[in-house]
Amino acid sequence: MAEAIDLAKTMDLDLVEVAPNAMPPVCRIMDYGKFKFDSAQKARDSRRKSVSSQLKEMKYRPKIGIGDFDTKTRQVIKFLGEGHKVKITVMFRGREVFHPELGKSILDKIEVKTAGIAKVEAAAKLDGKNMILVLAPERKSPVKPVATRSDSGDDHPNIIADGDI
Repeated sequence: MAEAIDLAKTMDLDLVEVAPNAMPPVCRIMDYGKFKFDSAQKARDSRRKSVSSQLKEMKYRPKIGIGDFDTKTRQVIKFLGEGHKVKITVMFRGREVFHPELGKSILDKIEVKTAGIAKVEAAAKLDGKNMILVLAPERKSPVKPVATRSDSGDDHPNIIADGDI
């Protein structure tokens, strides 16, 4: 052990105990500051690459207009494409609670529009004054569309944008 310490000092490096419980204890000569920096960089990169799935919520009403329905459904599809679960809530007010078939028809339309993208995690059920449906993405990894530079006016319309690689 003393020889290893002397050798590390002559090389101007640190002696780091890698496996203290092993017989004999395993040590390594390295630059400990650089090792800590590299391990922090690897941890940061792995956090950046991991997809964190959140539960997003989209609220509908039984008397929703076609344009509003399409806009909200596009947003639901976007959330599912990013890998998030989506909770669809149809909110009833007043006497609308006596007509749950209106909410069920809205949720059925959403299921049809998201058929290839999502699977139903929790079926539609009435919870107080709300009808709730939970959708989960079909794939685990998010799908990123490939963008092309067709509107830039150059001679190469099928070049993939630099940020999309």
